[in-house]
Amino acid sequence: MTVFLAGKKVVLRDITEADIPKLYYHYFESPDREHLNWNGPYQPLEPITYEQFLEQHRTALETAKADKTRSCLIIEIGGEVKGKVGRYWVSEVTNWFEIGIVIYDSSYWSGGYGTEAFQMWMDYLFTNLDTVRLGIGTWSGNERMMRLAARCGMVEEARVRKARIVQGQYYDAIKMGILREEWEEVKNFG
Repeated sequence: MTVFLAGKKVVLRDITEADIPKLYYHYFESPDREHLNWNGPYQPLEPITYEQFLEQHRTALETAKADKTRSCLIIEIGGEVKGKVGRYWVSEVTNWFEIGIVIYDSSYWSGGYGTEAFQMWMDYLFTNLDTVRLGIGTWSGNERMMRLAARCGMVEEARVRKARIVQGQYYDAIKMGILREEWEEVKNFG
């Protein structure tokens, strides 16, 4: 089963092996790597080879060929790879995972592209998984991500003071989330 979700501004679709060089470019070669300053900058990005990068994406590539709920989808804008949405486990025992979004091309950081992609991702996950909550983890310096989460109906659930260090400065760790019943009340694609 192929996943292809078309919105007004973005498409969310399965990752393919042809996307890997583009993703690698955005992480390691592009002159516009501003996204690295916001998307978990407290976890340094170690340089890796293309082959290692491909291997890191092997599970997502295999899942895209199966009848399973995806852990990531590519964000396309105008037919080009511009970002990715994803989810990762915090605790499989309690069915707790967090979700995220990254748009690599900073010229698409306004205009509603991220909001639409994130809403589509949330709806896909609530539709395809038996989960009661979706959440994010970020840092207090990433005001764009906190605003995006709030626009999508998430509320701040936790704040751990001075738990993240970015460029030598302490920031709070932020957890935001939304329950399935809250999503059903607020989902609105425009």
